[in-house]
Amino acid sequence: MWTAVCKYTQLEPGRGVAALVDGAAVAVFRLGDGSVHAVGNVDPFSGASVISRGITGRRADGTATVASPMYKDVFDLVTGRALDAPEVRLPVYAVRRHRGLVWIGPDVTSVSENDAELLTMATSAA
Repeated sequence: MWTAVCKYTQLEPGRGVAALVDGAAVAVFRLGDGSVHAVGNVDPFSGASVISRGITGRRADGTATVASPMYKDVFDLVTGRALDAPEVRLPVYAVRRHRGLVWIGPDVTSVSENDAELLTMATSAA
């Protein structure tokens, strides 16, 4: 099921917002390149709902990331994996743009690492 969470223009590049989607706390980010990403808002290391307040960035290899404001753990926005503890990950949600709105879809955390490129293309083109 897809849920409209906000207008695309309401998202500031580099900043996150929190949304409640089907009972799940979701952090939604618009990056400087215009792509939109959605991950779980609960920091798995602290248990606090703070990921939407994290700092976004890109690694040298182009990986889109968010750093939690609690313990500064950095997460890949496409796979949800913590960069320093790959066994820990945030839920990742499908995102699309339609008629100026940002829509959040199902949790796609189970998408394999091999499909990460396809997921990136889907969220970037949304």
